[in-house]
Amino acid sequence: MSNNQPVFLTPEGFRKVKEELEYLTTTRRMEVAQMIAEAKAEGDISENAGYDEAKTAQGFLEGRIRELEAILKNAQVISDTAAAPNVVTIGRTVVVREQDTDAEEEYTIVGPPEADPSQGRISNESPMGRALLNKRVGEQAIVQSPGGEIVFEIVRVK
Repeated sequence: MSNNQPVFLTPEGFRKVKEELEYLTTTRRMEVAQMIAEAKAEGDISENAGYDEAKTAQGFLEGRIRELEAILKNAQVISDTAAAPNVVTIGRTVVVREQDTDAEEEYTIVGPPEADPSQGRISNESPMGRALLNKRVGEQAIVQSPGGEIVFEIVRVK
């Protein structure tokens, strides 16, 4: 993650990142430290699988803590009040219809840390997110996919 790039978060996403960081730096760090202490107490650590596992967990934990700290340092909390209500912006939900179909799909545009495509939350940096940003109701968004171009019409913005 670049140190200068803004990280877009919804107010809810910002709160969740702060809560996760708090949990990891307090509760989880103590749990991992306890795992390491217990593994050391077993004796020789050179062939101690429990110690190796605990140290690996510590490495992942510290990496995640650094990642969350960087996210919060560069966080830009999204406010969708600046743009017109019918414009797709980060933090808004958009209903689209693929060209030549009647099926509508709904997506919420969020920053990468909050993206969860299975829940309809797509990153503003994804091909779909980039194509939808700043479009208005009635306009078309062209998404470049591995299978070719897909054209979507903006039906509603919530």
